[in-house]
Amino acid sequence: MERLQGFQKRYLRGLAHGLKPVVYVGQRGLTPALVGAMNAALDHHELVKVKFIEFKEKEKKQAMVAEIEKTVSCEMIGLIGHMATFFRRQADPEKRKIDLPRRAS
Repeated sequence: MERLQGFQKRYLRGLAHGLKPVVYVGQRGLTPALVGAMNAALDHHELVKVKFIEFKEKEKKQAMVAEIEKTVSCEMIGLIGHMATFFRRQADPEKRKIDLPRRAS
């Protein structure tokens, strides 16, 4: 997966503004159930908000975000408070819901 550019992340953060969290990270952290939920949500929505219930310290959240990015093969586009937003482009072009801008406008 190619990395998103800054203007693309900004565009996606704008789209995610009104979204509610779909996946919640509890005290157990990154479990197989969480990985399955993230994969299902990203396959269906492409853009997913995740709420951290237990990991309140910034360092722990950042470590968890990096682990999620690596395990689920997605990209974090924003982290504000206890909410992180992740994006993964749908592999099937017919099922894509989000059309990323190609260059800054």
